[in-house]
Amino acid sequence: MIKNRVDIITMGCSKNLVDSEALMGQFMANGYVCKHDSSNPKGEIVVINTCGFIQDAKEESIQTILEFAQAKEEGRIAKLFVMGCLSRRYKEELEKEIPAVDKFYGKFDYNQLISDLGKPVFGLPEAMRCITTPKHYAYLKISEGCDRHCAYCAIPMMTGRHRSRPMEEIVAEVEALVARGVKELQVIAQELTYYGMDLYGKRCIAELVDMIADVKGVEWIRLHYAYPTQFPYDLLDVIRRRDNVCKYLDVALQHVSDHMLKKMGRNFTKEQTYQFVRDVRERVPGIALRTTMLVGFPGETEEDFDQLMEFVEWARFERLGAFAYSEEDGTYSATHFKDDVPYDLKLKRLNQLMALQQNISGEIEASAVGKTMKVLIDRKEGDYYVGRTQYSSPEVDPEVLIPLQDKVLRKGRFYQVLITNSEEFDVYGTVK
Repeated sequence: MIKNRVDIITMGCSKNLVDSEALMGQFMANGYVCKHDSSNPKGEIVVINTCGFIQDAKEESIQTILEFAQAKEEGRIAKLFVMGCLSRRYKEELEKEIPAVDKFYGKFDYNQLISDLGKPVFGLPEAMRCITTPKHYAYLKISEGCDRHCAYCAIPMMTGRHRSRPMEEIVAEVEALVARGVKELQVIAQELTYYGMDLYGKRCIAELVDMIADVKGVEWIRLHYAYPTQFPYDLLDVIRRRDNVCKYLDVALQHVSDHMLKKMGRNFTKEQTYQFVRDVRERVPGIALRTTMLVGFPGETEEDFDQLMEFVEWARFERLGAFAYSEEDGTYSATHFKDDVPYDLKLKRLNQLMALQQNISGEIEASAVGKTMKVLIDRKEGDYYVGRTQYSSPEVDPEVLIPLQDKVLRKGRFYQVLITNSEEFDVYGTVK
């Protein structure tokens, strides 16, 4: 156990990561040494930032809490705190079940942890958080919460209603991050395309992205977690027009059959979904679309699933992830629908869908062979430098592998790379 060291463990999404980074900034301002997601936590204080999104994520968070509760009981750590979505949603139950935790905090009151340790809470600007990503990129959270009411989703119960940050505050953070060496921004929100409705009475995401793109030193901007209903199409004009806005859009579509979309509460139809994909590809030629699909929702028939498979084959998404439905306490689907798709059938459909996407991804990656692309180097791993094109987000998307013997490359630098070979999810290249 190392005195005045804090180990912070982050579970779940990049929005949680930004919260962890903000808390680390407070700890460091108070003289603590902070480590994030260490493979060998040795701090006297451990903070676990939990995820409560789906059953698997909740189970992983609980297992992590139990492991560190045992470490505390064995005297290997002095204090254990828990924060985040799971802690906010199940605080009373967790307090009863895991008394070894010193205190549970919600998603937005984690600074109280600093006060509870007898330390001052500093008025740190957002950009003074401790960046845990490679220093050339950072996540930029532009809002909290969500006003949507998708039947399966528990997130609004944990994060509350949509709350946008003021534009000038966000731009100031971008300027400060660039001054710290950040070149690439992953713009994130639970519902990116709703940005501005609460503050300005209209959707302002296109205007905001334009302002961020104007900041000198911002080389790549990538957009995550859009919603198709009432999509602000002026955003596509900004993506097409601005050289430093990546031709990339992350928009969760979830399904395509009218039967499923209606039951899910998506306020979108099959016809609108097809048209949306057409519109995006027409307005931004060459864009990489990332989406998420949900299989096994209550009442999903073979016909529904066949329509989904047909749609994915037609759309040829550059990036696609999928989940099997899990019933979440308190959601509309949990209280109104029977979870009637057998677990084995959910997994079968999930595997079929991802096998289809694997083939599509392999064909798309193969089409890059022979092209020269701008690549940002993230790290050195094994016998390769590992980088990304504008069409890939960190950690979740295909990467570019460049042999070490090619040239000496620097992390955080851009290079022109000739793509020479491909696999189903990655490509290989050589620096020109």
